[in-house]
Amino acid sequence: MSGSGATFWRALPAALSREELALWCSSIPGPVAVTGGTGFIGSHVVGALVDGGVPLRLLVRDPGKISGRAGAAEVVAGDLNREGALSRLLSGCRGVVHLAGLVRSASPAAFDLANRAGTERLVETLAGTSPDARLVYLSSLAAIGPSPDPGGVGPEAPPRPVSAYGRSKLAGEAAVRAHPGVWVILRPPTTYGPRETDVLQFFRLVALGLVPYPRGERFVTVAYVADVVRAVLAALAGAGDRRTVHLGAPAPGSLRGMLEIIAETGGLTIRALPLPALAVRAVALGGDVLHLLGVRRVTLTSDKARELLARHWVARTEDSLRALGLAGTVPLRDGFAATWAWYRDAGWVPHAKIRARTGRHSERL
Repeated sequence: MSGSGATFWRALPAALSREELALWCSSIPGPVAVTGGTGFIGSHVVGALVDGGVPLRLLVRDPGKISGRAGAAEVVAGDLNREGALSRLLSGCRGVVHLAGLVRSASPAAFDLANRAGTERLVETLAGTSPDARLVYLSSLAAIGPSPDPGGVGPEAPPRPVSAYGRSKLAGEAAVRAHPGVWVILRPPTTYGPRETDVLQFFRLVALGLVPYPRGERFVTVAYVADVVRAVLAALAGAGDRRTVHLGAPAPGSLRGMLEIIAETGGLTIRALPLPALAVRAVALGGDVLHLLGVRRVTLTSDKARELLARHWVARTEDSLRALGLAGTVPLRDGFAATWAWYRDAGWVPHAKIRARTGRHSERL
C-alpha cells in the first residue's frame, strides 16, 4: 500500500500460468529478436516467449549454450560487435528485447564498450533494418543511482549513478531513446529467483548460518524474476510507449528484514554480522585483482562495492506498474520460498536445516 492513499496491489504467483502467458503473448507480434537470452533474466524471458508461442530469434555468442525451451528459437551466432550478426538478428523483426550487457568488471572501459557502445550499434543497425520494431531495453536501477531516503526515486528523478556500471547503463538508455520506432526502458532493481548467481551468495551465507552485510540501516527494492518477465511481456505487447519505468515491489524493505525473511522461508536461523565500509572495500579490492587475473565469476568488485555501500536502493514503482498494466508483484516470502526450492533441487545450497544457536551474538535477526 502506498503512503499516498489506499492503493492495494495483488499478490501475483511466482510462476506464470499458461493462461497468463497466452494473454500477454497473443498481443506480441513476431518475430522477436532477443540479446542476452542465455543469461539469468534472459533465460526466463525466452522460456516465457517460447511457451507463449512467439517466434524468436536469439543472438548467442556460443550456440552450444542453447538448451531447454530456447532450442525452439532461431539462433544467430555472434555478438553486439559483429555487424553482420546484428543485421541477421534484426532484419524483419517486429520486436526486440535487448538484455545483453556486462554486469561485473574491474574496468570502466569494459562496461562502456559493452553497455553503451554495444547498445548504440544495436540501435543503429535496427534503424537500418527494422525501424518500426518495438525496442524493449533492460537497463538497471543503477542507471539512476540510490535514493537519498527510504521514500525512493521515480523514473523522472535526475540520474546520479554511483558506479561505472550504472553510468554505462545510463548511456545505453540514451542510445535507446534515439530509436526511430517505439521504445520502452525497464529499470529493474536487484532481481532474484531460480538460476540467479549473485543473490545466491546471500542464500549460501544464510545456509551457513552467518551473514555479513554492510553496517547501517539500508532500505532496498527487489524484484522476483517472474515480475521482470511480466514487465518485458507487457512492454512487448504494447504498454509503456516511450517511457522509462521502474520495476519491483511497491513497498521497499530493510536489508536486515529481507535477510530475516530469506532465513525464515528457508527454515533457518542465522547470525548477522554488520561490516564497516572499510572491510567491504577491502574484500572488493581482492575481487578486482581476481577479475584482472581472468576470474569472471567473482561477485564483489570495487564497482559493485560502491553500489552495495549506498544507503537506499529504493525505486518508486507504483506509476510504472500502472503504465505497464501490471496489477501487483510476487510477495517476498513467496519469491524467496520458490528460490530456495530451486536452489536446493539444483544442489546450489544444502538441504539441511541449521538449528537455532544459543549464546551471545553480535546481532540476531
